[in-house]
Amino acid sequence: MADLKSADYRYMAQALRLARRGNYTAHPNPRVGCVLVRSDEVVGEGWHRKTGEAHAEINALAMAGDKAEGSTAYVTLEPCSHKGKTRPCTEALIQAGVARVIAATGDPNPRVSGTGFDKLREAGVDVDIGLMQAEARSLNRGFISRFTQGRPFVRLKIAASLDGKTAMSNGDSQWITGRAARRDVQKLRAESGAILTGVSTVIADDPSLTVRDESIDTDGRQPVRIILDSKLKMSPTARMLTLKGTTMVFCVDDTDRQELEDAGADVCLLPANRGQTDLAAVMQKLAELEINDVLVEAGPLLAGSLMSAGLVDELVIYQAPHMMGSETRDMLTTPDWQALNQRMDLDIVDIRKIGKDIRITARPQ
Repeated sequence: MADLKSADYRYMAQALRLARRGNYTAHPNPRVGCVLVRSDEVVGEGWHRKTGEAHAEINALAMAGDKAEGSTAYVTLEPCSHKGKTRPCTEALIQAGVARVIAATGDPNPRVSGTGFDKLREAGVDVDIGLMQAEARSLNRGFISRFTQGRPFVRLKIAASLDGKTAMSNGDSQWITGRAARRDVQKLRAESGAILTGVSTVIADDPSLTVRDESIDTDGRQPVRIILDSKLKMSPTARMLTLKGTTMVFCVDDTDRQELEDAGADVCLLPANRGQTDLAAVMQKLAELEINDVLVEAGPLLAGSLMSAGLVDELVIYQAPHMMGSETRDMLTTPDWQALNQRMDLDIVDIRKIGKDIRITARPQ
């Protein structure tokens, strides 16, 4: 990468801020921002709002007009080189006379990966890659995971007391955390392509699993609701089946699927693992459905199974300032963890107060 100036970092940071505007709407496409600069003046900027609509580079070029000629494009992801629902961004940048492209990171999509940069260079455009790469990859970690690992980025949300309890022994759990924490969860839902839970949670709580905060602009998009229900015990009268959006029920025995399908569910038969829906197969299927990010809101058994299977990339734990005592349920059920050396080490990447509660963000090491 060529020598860069402080202004280059400033313009890329601006492009990243633009990209974040697509946090709730760009799915399943990546979140991308672009800033066009000529003679130290921003002449155009854009971001990708929604699949099927113009990409960030196209929006920036439209704003810049003739001023795009000879400019430098700061873009958070490699410009696309193939024709899909929109024209290739590489072609548009070349035709506009952009002289240089500084990209934060490459595109993992094999239809693009590297070819976007190659086409720019072949046309005489200077290309530099890697400026603020970590920030750009974090912004699209689900999109990257889908292409590099064959599964979405999985975030496990847990609401617990200070002594690590998630419910009373009778299942009562409303509400452990405060209103501010519950509003914060709405943002996690809005960022996600899917929300995953088990049938036991559906039977016990009859949850909606929707984004209900009207202050969050999702452009009407609701995350896909994924229910793991190996034997199809879910009631066709479940509340979520009456709500906007898609509910998919993953099972290993679909003998009784018709009633659920008549109620509006999409039933998907998957392989079994020890009599339960195979979790790795679930994640592979979600990747095939172009789900980038999954938020898990489940009971201790499913949460523990996902952790034990190494399928959790991040935990978000909301801890309320109270103790719930011994007649309670724990965060995780992990019967295979029998010795201290089987514990899972975590890297705590963020701790902050949300209302009266503490939010801990951690990643398995």
